[in-house]
Parts: sequence; C-alpha cells; structure tokens
Amino acid sequence: MNVFEGILERIENKKNDYRRYDFSQIENIALMTFFDLAQEFDNVEDFYNLCVAIPESFFNLDARLYLMDSKTNTLLLSATTNRGEQLHTPPPPEVKPGESPYYTTNKSLVLTIRGKTLPNDQLPFQAIGSVLGLLVIFQIHDINTHNELFFEKYANRIGFNMHNKFLTRKNIEHLKFIRSLVSDIEHNVIVPNMVYQLFLKRLNGKIKNNAEIENRLAECLTNGQCDVTVIENILKELAGINEGLMEEIGNIEKHYKNMSLFLETLFRRSHFDQGKLVLRTKACNMKKDVVQPQLERYIEQFQKAGVSIDDRLSGIPDEEIISVVDVGLVAQVYANLFSNALKYTQEVTTETGKKMKYISYGHEIIPDHFGHGKDGIKYNVFSTGPHIAVEERGKIFEEGYRGSNISNKPGTGHGLTFIKNAIDMHGGVAGYEATQYGNNFYFIIPGSN
Repeated sequence: MNVFEGILERIENKKNDYRRYDFSQIENIALMTFFDLAQEFDNVEDFYNLCVAIPESFFNLDARLYLMDSKTNTLLLSATTNRGEQLHTPPPPEVKPGESPYYTTNKSLVLTIRGKTLPNDQLPFQAIGSVLGLLVIFQIHDINTHNELFFEKYANRIGFNMHNKFLTRKNIEHLKFIRSLVSDIEHNVIVPNMVYQLFLKRLNGKIKNNAEIENRLAECLTNGQCDVTVIENILKELAGINEGLMEEIGNIEKHYKNMSLFLETLFRRSHFDQGKLVLRTKACNMKKDVVQPQLERYIEQFQKAGVSIDDRLSGIPDEEIISVVDVGLVAQVYANLFSNALKYTQEVTTETGKKMKYISYGHEIIPDHFGHGKDGIKYNVFSTGPHIAVEERGKIFEEGYRGSNISNKPGTGHGLTFIKNAIDMHGGVAGYEATQYGNNFYFIIPGSN
C-alpha cells in the first residue's frame, strides 16, 4: 500500500468513527469552534482558557484544566471557568490520571489529556505515558454515555493540539537559540580569531629576518670575513629574533587554548539537543582559570593603548576565590568585559590634577545577597572614562543596543547581552554602576556556601 492509499484508508476509518459517534449539532459546532480558535490563538494561555471555555459556553458546565508544570513536573491548575480561583494549585488527591474517564465523589468527570506518542522528549516537561494533563468537568448530573464519549474525544483533541503547540513553541525557541548562538560564535570566536593574522604576520617577519641573517652569514663565510666580532653580532641578533619567535609561539598557544575552550563551550551537543545553552559547571580558581588567561590576551593591547592595569586580586589567597561556574562561558564573559574596556577606557583627571587611564578588576563577598545565609560573589571590571548616560543604563544589556558613547568604535552590541544571558544561567545578575572616575561592569553569582 502506497502513502496515498494509506491516507485514504485513514479517512474512511474516520468517516466511520464519526458516524458511530453520532455527535449532535451542538457538539459538532463545539468541536469546530474549538478547532478554529485553537489555530487562531497563538498565546498558549489563551489556548488553555479556550479548553475550559468550550464546555461552559456550549454546555453550561464548569471545567478546570490541570497541566504538567515544567519546573515541578507535577499537575497544576492552568485554566478554570471559576473566575476567582487561584491558578497553579494542584488538583485534589482523588483527581489523577486514569486509563479511561471516571467520576469523582462529587460527580465530576475526569478526563486524561494525552499527547502524541512521539516526540515526547521535546515537551517542556517529562511526560509519563504521554500524559499532558487533566480536564475536569464539574457537577455533571444529567449525563449519559454519549455525552461521556463526546468529552473523551474533546479531551483527545485538546491533547493533540496542545502537543503540537508545545512542539511549535519548542521549535521557535530552538530557532531563537540558534540565531543567538550564531551571534555568540561571531562575537566570541570568529572576530577574536582574526588576531591569528597578526600573529602570523609577525612570525613571517621574524622568519624573514632569520633568512636575511642566513644570507649574511653565508656571504661572510664565502668572503672569508667572519671574524669574531661579526659572528658575535650575528649571534646576538639571532638570539633576539629567536626570543621573539618563542614569544609569538607562546601567544599562538595561548590563543589556541582560549579558542578551543570557547569552541568546546559553544558547540556542545547538549546545547543543540535542548535548544538552549546547557551549563557544565565545576569548582575553579577564578583568578587562575578564568581571569588571568583572558587578561593575558589583552594585556599587550592595553599597554599599546596606554592603559595601565590595577590588579586588585593580587595578594589574595587563591582558595578565597573559588567559584562553581561554567569556565568556558564565564571566560567569555571576562573576554567581553576586557574587550569593551580596551575600546572605551579614556583618560580622566583627578581632583589633584593627576591624569589617569587604567582598568581594574576584583571581587568582593556580599553577605546574604541571595537570601539569608546565601552569599553572593561580586566580580567586576572597572575602566576610567565618562559615565554612560543615565537614560541609557537600563538598555545597555539589550540585544543590539549600542550607547551614544560608541563614537566610531567597532562592535555589534551583542557582548553585554551575552554577559547577561551567561550570568542569568548561573543564577546570578549582571549590572553596571557609575563610580568615581569611570564605569564599573559587574556580575554577582552565588557563593559556594
């Protein structure tokens, strides 16, 4: 049997089913109204209310819709015809999923809502036996087996539509995640990776210098003019070039390790499977494992720009700054903070007339920041320069937003958004504060207590 013949067979089966159901005109209109409005309402809360509004509007029956909650993975009230009833409450103990419709002691009809068999792994909760929730029709006194059949089929239609809406929403979230991930890759991998061109250019220059020395040495030997002084000068020059070569190789190795970390972090299979960034946390030394490697990437550029560095973490015992984080993501947070500091740090004049142009970074413990006994650790990167305008401070973490102080600085406006998203995932908060002489960007994450 080909595909088309199979579809024709299913149509005939459905035609026979509906003849057997023998729904009344009002029941058929109720189903058609549900189908039409289920397609019209994009907001899932509107759809939930539609599910209970149909029994009330067409049959003057109260109804409640209980659905699996994504956070607790338990049934909670999602819609009700009782306008004053509080949502997100569990059903009574006697109301639970069943293999077939059943009545409670107060004459309420309980119908189990089930989704399609596959793919349940894309639902926003862990479905058990394809159960999505319950539809409870209340205070039914005059009902027969035909009415029960109608509501059973109605619950089935709710389940199929709900399953499709969940999958559609999941697909939309997945697409949004892919677009965001592409921006993350462009901002934190592709653009920084262009520095390889600089490393290779400098390597090539030093190799050419070595070739010139080789030619001079060959000429010297050919002419018999290689006295001790000439050889010593050549060796001294060669030693300097080789020292530079080793420095460039060290830079390339550091950059390679950093890019490998970022690539591993952003291209994890779990991200694509779940349609969102998935943390892989571990206890780490923030100074050694996260901050210093990122600072080393930018330190030469800071020096060339005349920006000094105030290392407020120096002298602090390493064991005091252990945090449980996703090293790859938080490393990219610091990379973005240092990159922004490099672009926007400006010279300021103190009250004493002293001119300063510097960045600093550090951390502090904030007791009970996340509740009683739940300390927060505040990490920051400060840079001198004019403050961000007051009216712009609430927007700087929004996707694509760039402040009026950017001038002709290159950028996409994605860096601060990435920082906010990454810190949100850690259960923390990212923020900005205008302080004396400049701007302080910070994030606060839960401590290890």
